[in-house]
Amino acid sequence: MHAQLKIKSLLDQLNTVIVGKSAQVQDCVACLLAGGHLLIEDVPGVGKTTLAHALARTFGLQFARVQFTADLMPSDLTGVSVYERGKEAFVFHPGPVFAQVLLADEINRASPKTQSALLEAMEEKQVSVEGETRALPHPFFVIATQNPHDQLGTFALPESQLDRFLMRISIGYPDRAAERLLLAGSDRRDLVDSLLPLLSQDELAQLQRQVLAVHTAEPLLNYVQDLIAATRTGRWFLQGLSPRAGIALVRAAKAQALIEGRDYVAPDDVQAVLPQTIAHRLVPVGDARRGAVEQVRAMVESVPLP
Repeated sequence: MHAQLKIKSLLDQLNTVIVGKSAQVQDCVACLLAGGHLLIEDVPGVGKTTLAHALARTFGLQFARVQFTADLMPSDLTGVSVYERGKEAFVFHPGPVFAQVLLADEINRASPKTQSALLEAMEEKQVSVEGETRALPHPFFVIATQNPHDQLGTFALPESQLDRFLMRISIGYPDRAAERLLLAGSDRRDLVDSLLPLLSQDELAQLQRQVLAVHTAEPLLNYVQDLIAATRTGRWFLQGLSPRAGIALVRAAKAQALIEGRDYVAPDDVQAVLPQTIAHRLVPVGDARRGAVEQVRAMVESVPLP
């Protein structure tokens, strides 16, 4: 019960900053509790950066932001060794990747070389700098934002890289009531600065352990396998989900179940996180006007519930 109260207070605080987007905020919290990285894809100016900053503050984590540009070098991210005369030696100056929450802003504006440096950090939880491997802090979350692909000067993320993100969400425009609050209220960035950290490192680690301990029954795992098998039939998508994507889906569903106050995963939990967890890993077949998210929703209708 304690966990549910803790999570509710996290959600309540975040919803005071990001108004009218409680579903997206819940997805973000589920993603971080599941220990995954988050990709937020949307047009500029809808609050992607504010949301990332608010998450870091609320979770009590050390935060760094990097604005990705075409000329950003991998060393700008990982850090460099600089010769210091007084010490007569090279001293390593860590880059922003050594934060607990790294906001990679407009990740698809950076060159593939820099993107792959971030990819190594996300996957291995360590970086190799000048032949030496350095561990990243724990926990380590990447929250990346990207603009839609049709905008100028963007390098699309390759499929292998998209697969490293547990979830992809889009915030979307606010509804009229929420937008009125934004227009009439104080600057959201000032609100973020006033947020209090609601979790200690130990409490976050404990919540993440509780996510892993959420029970998945045999019929539920059968249902997940049926969904994965449906993506591989060729009817909906060009290629199906990998086993890694299946593991990610189960982890996200466990986090969703914990947020809902259950110690077991229900089919509703799987459906609640399904589009956000698998759509970015899939390319729809046929009508290109129909996005992967819509295709996932159509596919779910064809898979019988346990």
